[in-house]
Amino acid sequence: MEQERKSIMVTWDFSAVSYHALKHAIKISQILKNHILLFHIVKDQSDEKSALEKLDRTREEIRKDYGIEVDYLVRTGKIFKEIADHASKEENRVNFVIMGTHGMKGGQKLFGSWALKVVAGSSVPFIVVQDDPPEKERYTDIVFPVDFRSENKEKLQWAIFLGKYLNSKIHLYKAPIGSKDLQKRVNVNLNFAIRFLIQNNIDYEIHTGSKYNLFQKEILAFSKKIGADLILITTTKHITAMDYVFGAKEQYLLSNNEKIPVMCVNPKSNFAKVGQFMYG
Repeated sequence: MEQERKSIMVTWDFSAVSYHALKHAIKISQILKNHILLFHIVKDQSDEKSALEKLDRTREEIRKDYGIEVDYLVRTGKIFKEIADHASKEENRVNFVIMGTHGMKGGQKLFGSWALKVVAGSSVPFIVVQDDPPEKERYTDIVFPVDFRSENKEKLQWAIFLGKYLNSKIHLYKAPIGSKDLQKRVNVNLNFAIRFLIQNNIDYEIHTGSKYNLFQKEILAFSKKIGADLILITTTKHITAMDYVFGAKEQYLLSNNEKIPVMCVNPKSNFAKVGQFMYG
């Protein structure tokens, strides 16, 4: 892995959704000039050799099919720990992780979203995808839900980062709340976002939902309507096992039926260089 460059880490299990994630990584890496790392996990150390051989063949296929060089890494353990551990270590220089998912199918409906369990353990953002990226060269439209939580400011750093590098329009989607106190906090977060988007010369629009109890569904419907390339969210701050079983609100978006990619930022996640973009 080239330490002088940031990497886009792609979770890899040789499945179709891994290739979806790879194609998204290729599209973004061409703009950000990031390296791509395929990260594969085996359950037992005895499986490492065959996995490395298979990955070496995969790297050659990617070189032939896409004309790019990728690196790969194999770790032994559980996906819920190894992916987040590697991505979160500063010395590994992972910019963010792109992960393919089949959505909420089969056992996941009972035991919760595997994608959410992996994402929740990381200090770097994840982009969760279910399909190939669109044919266009970049993400042109990003939906940024705005509610009353302070975590909105953390994902704003990434909205600015993506807006600058991908030249994306940020669609601020405001939550409608009956409580005057909570609505005031929503407006504070909205005005904070607008201030820094303007300061960084990033194109934006403001939209408002109609019902707070349907906010997640309205976010998805709006994203589909405008042909959004990405929805930018934060995870629940103190996620529990019950959230996995009964569904934290972000789980609905991560596994959305429209197959719109979702970038998920954990509270207090850090990106060493992003802060500078907040102030132009």
